[in-house]
Amino acid sequence: MFAFGSLYLQVPGLYGEKGVLPAHTQLPNLKYPKQCFFDKLTVLCFSSYVGLNVSYMMELVALVGTILSFIGLVWKSWCTAMLYLLLWGGYLSLYQVGQTFLWFQWDILLLEIGFLTILVAPVSRRGWSEYRPRNLVTMWLVRWALFRLMFASGVVKLQSSCPTWWGLTALPLHYESQCLPTPVAALMYFLPGWWHKLCVVATFVIEIAIPFMFFSPVRAHRIFSCYSQLLLQVMIIVTGNYNFFNLLTMTLCLSLMDDVHLGYQHVKDLSFGFISYVKSTSSWLLKWVGYGALAYYTMAYFSLRFTPQGTIESTMAVSRSEFDAWMSRAVPLSIAIGAFSLIITVAEALTSALFEVRGCLDKFGVFTTTFVYSAAAIAMFGISLVPYTSIDRPTNQRVWVGFRNLYERSADLQLTSSYGLFRRMTGVEGRPEVVLEGSNSINGPWTEYQFPYKPGNVNQMPPFVAPHQPRLDWQMWFASLGTYHQNPWLISLAYRLLAGQTEVVALLDQTSPWRQSPPKYLKASKFIYSYADGNTNGWSENGVWWKRKLEGDYHPIFTVDHAPLVEYLRKIGTIGTMDIPATNQPFQQVLQSIRAYVGILDPCIFLWCLCVTACVIMWTKRSRRSVSSYRHRSFRHKGKDGRT
Repeated sequence: MFAFGSLYLQVPGLYGEKGVLPAHTQLPNLKYPKQCFFDKLTVLCFSSYVGLNVSYMMELVALVGTILSFIGLVWKSWCTAMLYLLLWGGYLSLYQVGQTFLWFQWDILLLEIGFLTILVAPVSRRGWSEYRPRNLVTMWLVRWALFRLMFASGVVKLQSSCPTWWGLTALPLHYESQCLPTPVAALMYFLPGWWHKLCVVATFVIEIAIPFMFFSPVRAHRIFSCYSQLLLQVMIIVTGNYNFFNLLTMTLCLSLMDDVHLGYQHVKDLSFGFISYVKSTSSWLLKWVGYGALAYYTMAYFSLRFTPQGTIESTMAVSRSEFDAWMSRAVPLSIAIGAFSLIITVAEALTSALFEVRGCLDKFGVFTTTFVYSAAAIAMFGISLVPYTSIDRPTNQRVWVGFRNLYERSADLQLTSSYGLFRRMTGVEGRPEVVLEGSNSINGPWTEYQFPYKPGNVNQMPPFVAPHQPRLDWQMWFASLGTYHQNPWLISLAYRLLAGQTEVVALLDQTSPWRQSPPKYLKASKFIYSYADGNTNGWSENGVWWKRKLEGDYHPIFTVDHAPLVEYLRKIGTIGTMDIPATNQPFQQVLQSIRAYVGILDPCIFLWCLCVTACVIMWTKRSRRSVSSYRHRSFRHKGKDGRT
């Protein structure tokens, strides 16, 4: 719901016919919808059947996705495989034309998990009231996806040879140079260095070592690993705005829990006497052996030591060659653990289907269904090995050719991908920022464009934005890491701002001085930002959150009729191409009315209003069920005299 809703609010400015990156340019075969669909795998190819152009069709798909997600959030029985198939197909359709604004790891992760949810969810609405043996297998796939995400995100930090990760000094840079920091990040930035190093150590332990506990036979290890991951995600949420990504990761962590821990069932131990004692003792020993090994190797690999000042110092005690040697063993070991765990899970599911289901026909049906889902799980596990083993080339070269072929054939569906967040730290000498400035005279004065979320105005407090993702603000951060030649979308943005396109200008801050009329000239400058010192004369006293210095020009001065600019945009197809005309005017007007109504709210407020509304409805439903249950019990326990 957050993903669809956030994107819906930005479609006209990003993908409209006169947006930054018009979506219709990605569908050259629009006149032949069937051919277009098989080429791009997006329902946007059928926009002419609805009588809408591509941008309005994108709005429709995003709006329908938001509504369906809301329904599934409120009414659990609607969360069937068909609903998730529609949601996955809708987001894939948007992703296929999204270009650079949708090429984020969390968008790909959402597509992968969205497809897995088709397998996890019951086929019919009545399936929610029944336990099925295949649930063991499908939920295992979610756990494996979480393992790949966390383990790869941890090891790529060290594989990148980034000196800040190896020196355990990455966190202060992260707090300052991440795309959209929060006010808490500014506070965390000024904590002592030993604390930052200790937090980096904790990050490595949570992302690299603890994920192996996901597949531990000891239940306590899985619960412990779950809460470790949740702690990391909560800390990322309070210090950075990463839209729905952390919420999605926290949802995946539920695969590490069980019904007993969540309070739906009680512990059932069918063993007696000596066998029960051996099981409990073995589980207790394995639990503490695991914790002890984790503590020992953490102390050894990071040289943790207490100082007389009451601090904990840490340094990396592993060389790059030793880490590479460990990776050559760890990746194959993780695959072996995953494969063994999957085999045990499949065997348990098939055994349950064979011996716990009564009736020959029911037994045959459940067993066959479980077998089919198990085969699908094995196939998904196999194709996931291709992108996963990219973190270790020798292991990648040994992946079975059959899995490689299956992965290549399904690549366009985004069923699985490689991950690796925060590979290298940027902004070692401060965070770079691109600042757009407009003027009606080539000699100035120049007035800055203000963006609603990214750092610009030094007096503006870093906001809390999640779960909304302002994709233009995000891309401005990526643009600052390169040149404007590497970011052609930025040239298109400059042209749209000079032309005064209202859909694009709407993506900027409401206080931007150029919202009413565009400037004649536009330029971009590159600044280096850093936090104002909160301990002296910084934001804590006079409200200044940032300090900055000019590094130089980012791109030259443009005008709306600047010949090289216009020629370049025509060459890449951003301008000079036409979308298919919208013939269904009533439908188009309905979409415009909905957008005008929703557009009154700030995007963050709009998304949280959806969430709060859903929570209120769910709470109301639960209250009604409780009252109904109480009345039913009272009626049943009335005595002969009519009193309860």
